[in-house]
Amino acid sequence: MLEAAILVIFPTLVAFAAASDFLTMTIPNRVSLLLVGCFVVMAAAVGMPLEQVGWHLLAGALVLTVTFGMFAAGWMGGGDAKVASAIALWIGFNINLLYFAALTSAYGLLVIFAMIAFRQMPYLPAPLARQEWALRFHDYRTGIPYGIAIAAGALHVYPMTAWFAPLAN
Repeated sequence: MLEAAILVIFPTLVAFAAASDFLTMTIPNRVSLLLVGCFVVMAAAVGMPLEQVGWHLLAGALVLTVTFGMFAAGWMGGGDAKVASAIALWIGFNINLLYFAALTSAYGLLVIFAMIAFRQMPYLPAPLARQEWALRFHDYRTGIPYGIAIAAGALHVYPMTAWFAPLAN
């Protein structure tokens, strides 16, 4: 049962955040709150030592500090900042946090290039022209759904985290 929770909870919440950002350009606060709450439950379930929990809390606080600054500068949305911090809580303060930041940046470039290419289309094909998300993406005045890149980075790094140690046995 614990193995199933490790394989399902985090990826599902992160994928939901990406889908929500893609479709609505918002990541609901409940996703970040669920990630934090589920971290607490899972840390207790696997018997994570209190010292290690502290390192995970430090990772979340560090990412929240950095992403809040990025939000204040207008570089990312508040939902992106909160979900990235909740993801960092799961990753912990280790080399994987650096991998997460680097991969999120790389995936972010891919999302930006895709958005630029999409916005260069002179008109949208009829099926897309009826979709609210497509119309929003086509408008150069709207932002970038960076939650997609955050989720991709998180899902790329997650199998490298300590959460997968019980699955290796």
